[in-house]
Amino acid sequence: MTLANAESPRPFKIPESVLVVIYTPALDVLLIERADKPGFWQSVTGSKDLIDEPLALTAEREVLEETGIVIGTEAVPRSALRDWGLVNLYEIYPVWRHRYAPGVTQNTEHVFGLRVPAGTPVRLAPREHTALAWLPWQEAADRCFSPSNAEAILQLPRFA
Repeated sequence: MTLANAESPRPFKIPESVLVVIYTPALDVLLIERADKPGFWQSVTGSKDLIDEPLALTAEREVLEETGIVIGTEAVPRSALRDWGLVNLYEIYPVWRHRYAPGVTQNTEHVFGLRVPAGTPVRLAPREHTALAWLPWQEAADRCFSPSNAEAILQLPRFA
């Protein structure tokens, strides 16, 4: 049984998500600006759609939805997506808690990296993001509003 959100017919979000750091061989990182919070820059993030959805599938789906990048092509093979084995437990920002079941205040986030060729085209989902930037990894970490996102980007040289 899935509980419905009183403000919307959509079910509550599952408090387990992925963070996907998209980067080039030169370690330039893609950041996208949230449509609902101008000035909030981040990597691709998103919650599981189903409790048993594999995390790699969640990552593939969110990358496609938010950037238009298709994982599993010749340019971006599935092997380019790597689970870094990093897990963050963080407090959900109060502004977004209404999306979760009553009493849910924490989210478990699994960190992935996705290496793409330089010049990979990006098509933003306009309802979610309004701008994009490819930045050197240190600069990208500095621009992120989320501490866990910034920390993941700082780990990039270790995993790239």
